[in-house]
Amino acid sequence: MTAQLCFGIGAGTERFLRGNDVMAEKDKPWLFRTYAGHSTAEKSNALYRTNLSKGQTGLSVAFDLPTQTGYDSDHLLSRGEVGKVGVPVCHLGDMRALFDQIPLEQMNTSMTINATAPWLLSLYIAAAEEQGADVSKLQGTVQNDLIKEYLSRGTYICPPKPSLAMITDVAAYTREHLPKWNPMNVCSYHLQEAGATPQQELAYALATGIAVLDDLKNKVPEADFPAMVGRISFFVNAGIRFVTELCKMRAFTELWDEITAERYGIEDPKYRRFRYGVQVNSLGLTEQQPENNVYRILLETLAVTLSKNARARAVQLPAWNEALGLPRPWDQQWSLRMQQILAYETDLLEYADLFDGNPAIEAKVAELKEGARSELDMLDDMGGAIASIDYMKSRLVESNAERLNRIESNETVVVGVNRWQQGEPSPLTAGDGGIMVVDPAVEAEQIARLNDWRAGRDEGAVEAALAALRVAAQEGRNVMPYSIEAAKAGVTTGEWAGVMRQVHGEYRGPTGVSASPSNKTEGLDDIREAVDAVSARLGRRLKFVVGKPGLDGHSNGAEQIAFRARDCGMDITYEGIRLTPEQIVTRAVEEEAHVVGLSILSGSHLPLIEELMDRMREAGLDHIPVIVGGIIPDEDAKRLLGMGVTRVYTPKDFQLNTIMMDIVALVEPGAKAA
Repeated sequence: MTAQLCFGIGAGTERFLRGNDVMAEKDKPWLFRTYAGHSTAEKSNALYRTNLSKGQTGLSVAFDLPTQTGYDSDHLLSRGEVGKVGVPVCHLGDMRALFDQIPLEQMNTSMTINATAPWLLSLYIAAAEEQGADVSKLQGTVQNDLIKEYLSRGTYICPPKPSLAMITDVAAYTREHLPKWNPMNVCSYHLQEAGATPQQELAYALATGIAVLDDLKNKVPEADFPAMVGRISFFVNAGIRFVTELCKMRAFTELWDEITAERYGIEDPKYRRFRYGVQVNSLGLTEQQPENNVYRILLETLAVTLSKNARARAVQLPAWNEALGLPRPWDQQWSLRMQQILAYETDLLEYADLFDGNPAIEAKVAELKEGARSELDMLDDMGGAIASIDYMKSRLVESNAERLNRIESNETVVVGVNRWQQGEPSPLTAGDGGIMVVDPAVEAEQIARLNDWRAGRDEGAVEAALAALRVAAQEGRNVMPYSIEAAKAGVTTGEWAGVMRQVHGEYRGPTGVSASPSNKTEGLDDIREAVDAVSARLGRRLKFVVGKPGLDGHSNGAEQIAFRARDCGMDITYEGIRLTPEQIVTRAVEEEAHVVGLSILSGSHLPLIEELMDRMREAGLDHIPVIVGGIIPDEDAKRLLGMGVTRVYTPKDFQLNTIMMDIVALVEPGAKAA
């Protein structure tokens, strides 16, 4: 953006400036989206229609964790998760309600769905057909990126190879039936949230795109392949170092053009264009002084809008209070207004690219491209993205640890966190705490609707549709036509995913936690001595069992706690995500744990931890300290402490070394008794 700093500019001067080469035909704004969905399909539908009436131009659907991981709302693992981080969609009736009175033929819909992407797209197609829509006119995107799920988000179901086949099944189907649909949205967003450097984010995302295109070219006619390359889109993250992020987007654009031209021989420039949507960084949003997040979001938005040659095609912004809990409609409206002001009140869209020929920008772009190419070459040598998942996961955990180390040591300044912590209380969090709370009754109501759906369907048609789907999956045929027929027959999300699990097996992801100390973190000597001392009194190494109950796949916090605890000399058991309370307690008994640590960021902490604490008492482990970390409101933290939890940590507790010393102190009484 530019600003008129000289108040004496006259009409003649203004005409001269507008005739200058820097002016261009005014750009159309990007799509304005808010990432939304909660509680029930009916309530989410009301929110969507309200947002569209406020000037939002596209929908971005958030699904709850059971839907993302292929479980119905009444499954054991769904307890406490229904409607928490998105909308539950168990069957065609839910999808029908979700888009009631929203003409899908006219809408551009993004669905953040991965492992169950073929199924949710099938439900969407079936709902559109019920509306009488011309399916060939449907526009939108399914994220459909499983590789980033293995690396950072954790909503995977099946192993990598069959999952890749399902990604390209969707792409091949859309080529024939939904030509305006983006069948895959390579998602580097969560890579940055997991700690990726800009070079790693570039390389790992591009490697994912390459893996998909390498598989897809065997499923579509050669003449149609270039157009399919042009339908692959990306979903990226923009952090607070917005100049670097702007250069990263220009690097993405140039590298994708190179890859599509050189690796795949795509000649038409329109099919080589790097098309991307964005949500700016949520990792950097702070619980402390949350009003500062508004500035962070705006600055990060500039990274993906200032540079015309690398401008996002769609932008969805987080709300200022996402580090506190679930944003309210007003909070989402505030982020939408930020986009509208930038697009309509400023003169940004009236200019050609502002950075062409800038030597500082060109040098930074070249540096990022060189680093990304080096990473890509290494991944190629390993056999590509699918074969390199364990390597990439471990690198992300290490990079995230280094990021946290810089914040702990004050090398990286975070305003309100490690500098200028003192300030006035935020009036924005008065009253309701500044967040929306999902009614616990939502889960029971959703399960009742699910049971009614099952009771009202034709079981014979359901069994036949599932049998046909199973055979198609076993024989390696495209699962999309069979999934659509299953959707119309009344099959549920859990039943569809159950077939995929039966045929392909279930994946257990790497944790990325190194078995050997890194020796990179400052200030560990005193902690290691304390761990050694308490371990000597215990007669064995201090045992710390870390678990993630429920379906929350945000494993970064748990990984960093386990990573640091291991560096401090503790004996760690951390087996990754998606565990039941029963499994965690059983592990604590088997490992003779001295401390149990739990991490939950999905909002399901109260029911899951209540069950776990009951099971700890039944197992005779009520003397074992239990510590909990996550996005936990103060009132909920008090309730957890009342259940017997020993410590509660939230994002404001960023000093991992302090947490490590807390653990030693909690074990100390038991050590003295030993």
